[in-house]
Amino acid sequence: MPTLDPSYLALLERIASALDRMTPPAATDPDFDAADAFVWSASMSELQPVRRVNKVDVELLRGIDRVRDQLLDNTLRFAKGLPANNALLWGARGMGKSSLVKAAHAEVNASGAKRRLKLIEIHREDIDSLPVLMGLLREAPHAFILFCDDLSFDGDDTSYKSLKAVLEGGIEGRPDNVLFYATSNRRHLMPRDMMDNERSTAINPGEAVEEKVSLSDRFGLWLGFHKCSQDEYLEMVRAYADKFGLDVPDDRLVADALEWSTTRGARSGRTAWQFIQDLAGRLGMTITTS
Repeated sequence: MPTLDPSYLALLERIASALDRMTPPAATDPDFDAADAFVWSASMSELQPVRRVNKVDVELLRGIDRVRDQLLDNTLRFAKGLPANNALLWGARGMGKSSLVKAAHAEVNASGAKRRLKLIEIHREDIDSLPVLMGLLREAPHAFILFCDDLSFDGDDTSYKSLKAVLEGGIEGRPDNVLFYATSNRRHLMPRDMMDNERSTAINPGEAVEEKVSLSDRFGLWLGFHKCSQDEYLEMVRAYADKFGLDVPDDRLVADALEWSTTRGARSGRTAWQFIQDLAGRLGMTITTS
């Protein structure tokens, strides 16, 4: 039997080592008791526990009463083992979409419902790895809310097809112990010019656009968030000030809050929170949301 040149053997070993490094690690059974919230790491095929979730109390989310109650009810039914819908929270920036998801998760767990919920955040760029994540969750003895913040698709991105299959389609479908909550500034998750381009270049324009619009249809619950009024903005500011004990006369609080929103060019829950952080700093006080 001929012997290989040592240089060839060294080259083969380097190639094998490089291939090992490129191969994604096998998914391991996660420790779901480590925390109530996790972040999905697609590159490592593992769930990383989050010990302290960055959230606000649900009672501090003002100006969104209707959608707040709808999402809380949907989440509570899921925790009780009853039918519930995937939810798409869409609309104005800074009005508490992602904050509501985290607050609803915490509120329902605090209620002592039948099933304790685990919140798992998946990043937009990792949507393609959803089938792997579902494989880890399908047989787990827990209920899960998968959460994707700022979900949208552009250009030639086809990863939305993986999401469609996970939400409703596919042979296995969505596991009974999993709900999918997403936030987006877009109601249909696709920009208008992308849909128009599909319509103009397709052989059957209606079918091309329908495939993309149908992604939003996979979410049984659509919750719209709209820009708040001045009164709603000030209500948010006052609620934060009361919550954190910021002792400021109301007339000064209102004047400073309105000036802050004017310089920011926006009124929203995010703007109110940023103002409160600035105010607390000027007063020499510390605040925490969890």
